[in-house]
Amino acid sequence: MQKYVKPREPGVDEMVRGILAGERHMLSRAITLVESTKPEHEKRAHEILDRCLAERKETVRIGITGSPGAGKSTFIEALGEMVISEGHRLAVLAIDPSSSRSRGSILGDKARMEKLAGKSEAFIRPTASSGHLGGTSPKTHEAIVLCEAAGFDVIIVETVGVGQSEIMIDSMVDFILLLMLPGSGDELQGIKRGIMEIADAIAITKADGRQADLANVSRADFAAALGMLPPRHPFHERRTFLTSALSGTGISDVWREIRDTVALMRNNNVLQARRQEQLGQLLRTVLDGMLKARFFSDPSVQALQPGIEELVRSGNLSPFSGAKTLLDAFHPKP
Repeated sequence: MQKYVKPREPGVDEMVRGILAGERHMLSRAITLVESTKPEHEKRAHEILDRCLAERKETVRIGITGSPGAGKSTFIEALGEMVISEGHRLAVLAIDPSSSRSRGSILGDKARMEKLAGKSEAFIRPTASSGHLGGTSPKTHEAIVLCEAAGFDVIIVETVGVGQSEIMIDSMVDFILLLMLPGSGDELQGIKRGIMEIADAIAITKADGRQADLANVSRADFAAALGMLPPRHPFHERRTFLTSALSGTGISDVWREIRDTVALMRNNNVLQARRQEQLGQLLRTVLDGMLKARFFSDPSVQALQPGIEELVRSGNLSPFSGAKTLLDAFHPKP
């Protein structure tokens, strides 16, 4: 019987060298390390991120969100092929929703973006949301940093779907594109104001064939809605587009809009300020995660938590008093 040999774990130096050299295997391993919830992986992951973050590169970060069935993956594949045709290297971080019961996720974006996945200039990483609100994964921003260090100059983040929590994507990208279906203009009342306020542009997808007329009506509805919202930037007017990933209609117009808007942001020193604010937000997010992990792993908290939860469920203790009791029992290591 052949003895199992555990694969050798590359060191931090080896992984950083591999990432900076554009090695997909090392990039994938680094993202997996960053996404790991094991305490022993945290120190190595942070060392890698620190060194990769020091490699400042000029990139374009795009967030793409939209209603279910809007064809996000199909649209991204068409947009991605255009981006690559202009000589860029593209990374797609596709967030799949996790089951609240099993914590499992389909992670099927590589299958849905088959043509794009086969291109050497593209890197597609499906990631489970792990129940994280915000439309992204808890480690999406860190994955962006690693992809940029690996030489991918255009990063697309595909969020889970439209909802109030989707506004978290605003804390990690430069340009947000909202995808909507023809005939969805009547859904305006149901769309949370937050996602409309942070959208830099709206693309009506599948605007071809019998849906062409309906798409024009939807475009007018969304253009009017955007016109009632305050501008994102004083130098940029938000626009709506008619697109079809199948025929390629409007894809080049959307890419030009993204490229030109990011260039204006860079020229007006808005992009640098935005990236700095995003790093501050990342600090707060990472700190929140660390404190939460340390709190729930504290022996005193673990000893009291089951009993406190039972008292709260039975109505003999309020959730507020229960939380205060657990917090008072928390003894972080000095």
